[in-house]
Amino acid sequence: MQTKLEALSLQVLKKVTPTSEEYSKVEALSRKIEQKILNACQQQNINAVVRVEGSVAKDTWLKENPDIDIFMRLPVAISRKELGEIGLKIARTAAQEATEIIERFAEHPYLEIIINGLRVDIVPCYDVKPGEWQSATDRTPYHTDYIRQHLTSKMRGEVRLLKQFMQSIGVYGAEIKIGGFSGYLCELLILTYGSFIRTVQAFANYTKRVIIDLEHYFLDKENELEHLFSDPLVIVDPVDKNRNVASAVQTEKLYNFIGASRAFLQNPSEPFFFTPKQLTLTTEKMKQQIDSHGSAILFLVINGIQTVPDVLWGQLYRSKRSLCKLLEHNDYKVLRDTVWSNEKTLNIFVFELEQQVVANIKKHLGPPLERPIECASFLAKYTKNKQVITGPYIEEGKWIVEIPRKNTDATALLKEKLADGGKNAGVSELIAKAFKEDFSIFVNSEIAKVYDKDGDFRVFLTNFLSGKTFWLEA
Repeated sequence: MQTKLEALSLQVLKKVTPTSEEYSKVEALSRKIEQKILNACQQQNINAVVRVEGSVAKDTWLKENPDIDIFMRLPVAISRKELGEIGLKIARTAAQEATEIIERFAEHPYLEIIINGLRVDIVPCYDVKPGEWQSATDRTPYHTDYIRQHLTSKMRGEVRLLKQFMQSIGVYGAEIKIGGFSGYLCELLILTYGSFIRTVQAFANYTKRVIIDLEHYFLDKENELEHLFSDPLVIVDPVDKNRNVASAVQTEKLYNFIGASRAFLQNPSEPFFFTPKQLTLTTEKMKQQIDSHGSAILFLVINGIQTVPDVLWGQLYRSKRSLCKLLEHNDYKVLRDTVWSNEKTLNIFVFELEQQVVANIKKHLGPPLERPIECASFLAKYTKNKQVITGPYIEEGKWIVEIPRKNTDATALLKEKLADGGKNAGVSELIAKAFKEDFSIFVNSEIAKVYDKDGDFRVFLTNFLSGKTFWLEA
């Protein structure tokens, strides 16, 4: 007798599996672009192997996301610098009929094009033997071969279910913006556990780091594996034992998958696979929601930055971490922090603080009494210092003074530190340049000026203010 989980899986699988017409459309476009790339390579007198890779080649693609990847395997005689340049030149020649062209960047640049309503990635790599990798993308053709060899027809459907589930809960995609599970990683999880349901059950029972070594490279070598990988999720790449396929998965995304898996098993339902349409707050409701927090939410707004998305998100995340440290170092308690971008015209850092203004006085810890030389130096500096409000006095074996803060307002601190772009505060180069040109700081409901103008930001802020994932109510 069919269980509720099995019935639900079949129901969802019907919705996410491509139709024969969709298969034909993707196949035709793939072959067309493949031939154009081959022709462009011949025009450049480059001997290349051109082949469809990724989920289309492995037949694990989702109905709504064909994810066509076409790789050109170029001779190793081409330098690393030339690999990206030549790859882009060939890709652009092959993409003349595209309605949209986006230059992206992983380890080297590649081209994403939109043609006939479908997205196609044209990626260069080296034509090398296993273990002789020259770039990160060199492994991809071997990944394709491995999955095609090991994945059964039934398992391909299980991969689709896992991808759809992860996509809905926001943990699918290895790009820097998302930091989640790649398609290849999903395929390896299905190879490991056999089905979507057993994969979800395994992660729902997560209590310690997961280590998967399908090819048994580290059989009886656990210490070596422990030394090589420290991530909470380790999936040894079957085609490269020195690589963890899950290294790009952010800890937060792993834990979200664990939490969603537990919630799903408690109440399996279709909304876990298809994110409900987001209803955004009206401006008035948004203001009321912010006021109800009783905190101080700071929004740092800068204009768009002209660079490829992966570089942009890498710099946004690094800058967010640096600004968070700056605030915490100056005794502002950061409750939550995040960053939003439309990748074109607008970037917004968000910091929720316990309070925007802190007391004018702070406790400055001196050395412990066990260190007499440092104590003498501390007393010499502070005993007659007119800046000292209280002390020096001894508390828990240490000399203490209470002194005025240099800054008591978080917005004033940020304005001061970002006036020159914030490079001394650890802000990344492109973000620092944008800060130096112009930036705005909005506190709490002042952000309505931006909220009213941008629908995507409204969705983002509505979710941020709620803080509750949709699958808790699925």
